Amino acid sequence: MKQKILVAREVFPEVLERLRQHFEVDDNQADAILGVEGLKVRLADKAGALTAATDPVTADVIAAAPALKAICNFAVGYNNIDLAACSRAGVMATNTPGVLDDTTADLAWALLMATARRLPAAERWLRNGEWQGWQFIQWLGSDVHHATLGILGMGRIGQAVARRALGFDMKVIYHNRTRLPADKEDACRARFVDRDTLLRESDFLVLLLPYSPESHHTIGAAELALMKPTAHLINVARGGIVDDEALISALRQRRLAGAGIDVFEGEPKYNPGFLELDNVALTPHIGSSSRATRMAMAMRAADNLIAALSGQRPPNLLNPEVMG
Repeated sequence: MKQKILVAREVFPEVLERLRQHFEVDDNQADAILGVEGLKVRLADKAGALTAATDPVTADVIAAAPALKAICNFAVGYNNIDLAACSRAGVMATNTPGVLDDTTADLAWALLMATARRLPAAERWLRNGEWQGWQFIQWLGSDVHHATLGILGMGRIGQAVARRALGFDMKVIYHNRTRLPADKEDACRARFVDRDTLLRESDFLVLLLPYSPESHHTIGAAELALMKPTAHLINVARGGIVDDEALISALRQRRLAGAGIDVFEGEPKYNPGFLELDNVALTPHIGSSSRATRMAMAMRAADNLIAALSGQRPPNLLNPEVMG
């Protein structure tokens, strides 16, 4: 008899077809948001699950699933999973690192370029029929070439963002909990600095921190006050890393030139103050959203689940203590 699993969000049919070769699959192709209570019900008799970053795998959810052996996120971040509760219950937890680095780095650059050249506001202006003719001093933006790119959180995605800066002949600085080895710094032509120096010197600051209680509001009013009034902030990491109210205030008062934001506090809700600004580029958490990358993420999660439920060590195990 096949083990039962839940696929908690809509995925590609190819992924379901592969999983059904191994498991009895309870899918959610209607893409209903299950939430805590819905997950409790749907996981009650399941051995494993594929989950998204939007699925709250809490201690209560895990306790309500006595047969559960594995939770496999199709995301790099896993702040939606109570990892300690998983470990206590002997439940393996996995994520999908590596497969979305370049796509997310591309989106960071798309937002950086859009905010630098004021593309969202300029497009709205054109669409609204306000363009009456070319003018020499009109829609002046910021140069990207030769500017200073700052990266807060220099993991794989941060390094991918930094490598793209080479073509713009940018100066690259970064801050990280741990300094990179010299060869990786050389590959990115990046210089390690303390956090305050990063904030003060960056013309474009890209945030790529994982979210945790410790990183909540890493960028708030005090940090924004250290940045240049000509600087731009790009967040493609997680909502909650930035104090959105403080950011909106800085943008409204032109204490910051612009921002490109893909993630928000409390998403899918967001602070409506963002919509009142003409110096932001906003996207709805689409950092990894290309078909090829999302397919690779889902297939990696499937790999993890197949390994976990067949008695093997999953490739991307987050809590190896459960194997002991």
